[in-house]
Amino acid sequence: MSYPVFIIVGMTVDYIRYQYRIYPTPGQRQMLARTFGCCRTVWNDALRIFQDAYKAGEERPVFGAVTTAVTVSAKRTVERAWLGEVSCVPLQQSMRQLYSAFGSFFNSMSGKRKGPKVCPPRFKRRSGRQSAEFTRRGFVLRGNGRLYLAKIGEVKVAWSRELPSEPSSVTVIKEATGKYFVSFVVAVEGEPLPDLGEGSVVGIDLGLSVFAVTSGGKRIESPKFLRRAERKIKKYQRAVSRKEKGSNNRRKARLKLAKVHARVAAQRRDFIEQETTRLVRENQTIAVETLNVKGMAAKGMHLGKSVHDQALGMFLRVLAAKAARAGRTVIAVDRFYASTQICSECEAKTGPKGKEELHIREWECTACGAVHDRDVNAAINILREGLRLIAEVEQLAAGHQKARNTLPGAESLNACGGDTQDQRTTGSPRDPTSGGTEPGTRAEPDDRKTNR
Repeated sequence: MSYPVFIIVGMTVDYIRYQYRIYPTPGQRQMLARTFGCCRTVWNDALRIFQDAYKAGEERPVFGAVTTAVTVSAKRTVERAWLGEVSCVPLQQSMRQLYSAFGSFFNSMSGKRKGPKVCPPRFKRRSGRQSAEFTRRGFVLRGNGRLYLAKIGEVKVAWSRELPSEPSSVTVIKEATGKYFVSFVVAVEGEPLPDLGEGSVVGIDLGLSVFAVTSGGKRIESPKFLRRAERKIKKYQRAVSRKEKGSNNRRKARLKLAKVHARVAAQRRDFIEQETTRLVRENQTIAVETLNVKGMAAKGMHLGKSVHDQALGMFLRVLAAKAARAGRTVIAVDRFYASTQICSECEAKTGPKGKEELHIREWECTACGAVHDRDVNAAINILREGLRLIAEVEQLAAGHQKARNTLPGAESLNACGGDTQDQRTTGSPRDPTSGGTEPGTRAEPDDRKTNR
């Protein structure tokens, strides 16, 4: 059975986001609130038009006509005249985002989009996270370090690092905690790290009790940020449920709960960034197994909270992106490969099997008598399988190259059957009688050219 493999190497240009915190003035906060509200209204109005047409059995409306109706035409009405108080750039970007969401949904339903099925776009709510996107004609980076946003003004930015290039767009974000951020989209060129050689390889086995174990025996303990903050989260959740809906006390209680969740998310993100950076810097080739995170978090497994607390999908995604920019290689071993059951010494399938034997953390091979740590043995097998997959890919590529080089006339004939090899590179003088030319003379056309 062959397992899928993806090999990620360095990229030349990649688009990433740089996020910074901003400190708008009270007046700017009011204008940002209006901008968020207008973007939300435009999105909801357009989505309602599409839903009404679908329920009525009509054809899908033309997206350009819908955009004009909910932006340009709506500004001229009394009910939506306040749409003209904000910049038109984020309103247009909101419509483009809705168009992209519909495209992902329809491609997912038709099978053009790989991966799990995508839900149709939903209506946006006033509570929670708010955002507005500005393109290049809607923002300017001033020389004094401030960010100018159309119809909002110059906003103070806390620059933690310089932007590597000119940003193509910026998204203003208001979190549920009340903090404001800006996210720049910039193009960065890959900067490959020094080559560590073929011997610098590592296999990684991801888990729940321990976050990760490498083939060298190093353990990365699970921080369990959510579990540690669970008691405080339950306390604030009870406080929110006791408050009257729509009251100011309920808003304060929700703010406290949002701050706890934001802290947990920031801690988890910082942990993953540090660990992935260390793995990419210390290893030339990294072998990991693909995981069905959604299946692991299913209700029947009773592991949902622990799986989401680990953020294993985020770890693999960040690891692959950093390896690509650094010129490292990442091999993905299929999750159906029996890395836990195979003995890393004799390759016999004598290890623990299934969920019922998940509690076995150390076992002895009945074939060779070797004693294995469950996670270390799995990491060694993952590394071995990853290297085997790389060898198969390289052998296949070499076979294609050899077949291409051995084709008759592949190096000497062009598509019309003509000679493409440059005789001047052979080092021997050309005979004038064989169709060549001498200095100051002109060759006569041969029979082949004349007949054609």
